[in-house]
Amino acid sequence: MDKHEEITKNLKDAILEGIDKTKGKDITIIDLNTIHYTECGYFIICHGTSTTQVSAIAQSVEETVAEETGEKSWHAEGYKNSTWILLDYGEIVVHVFHEQTRNFYNLEGLWADAKIIKADSEN
Repeated sequence: MDKHEEITKNLKDAILEGIDKTKGKDITIIDLNTIHYTECGYFIICHGTSTTQVSAIAQSVEETVAEETGEKSWHAEGYKNSTWILLDYGEIVVHVFHEQTRNFYNLEGLWADAKIIKADSEN
């Protein structure tokens, strides 16, 4: 594993831990590395059942990533309504949805030609 892969793995692990701490649901990783002309390497998607939980999940991800890797998101948006919060870490973009919003936008369906990995089975 080269240094870039190790940094990406550490970032991914910290993101997943931040989601897990706040009981984010149906965590899915979309590996975009096999698709040409994508903005990043991975999407990590999860949802909460209320806008309060959505906000808490995103905040937990930001705090956990900062504590464990020293990284801050390049861009964050969606906290105002907390139905879809996006955290851009360059190589990884995190999408924290409210459950109904996630179902409506169906990112997994839009990116169905990518490798889709379910990160959990018990939530």
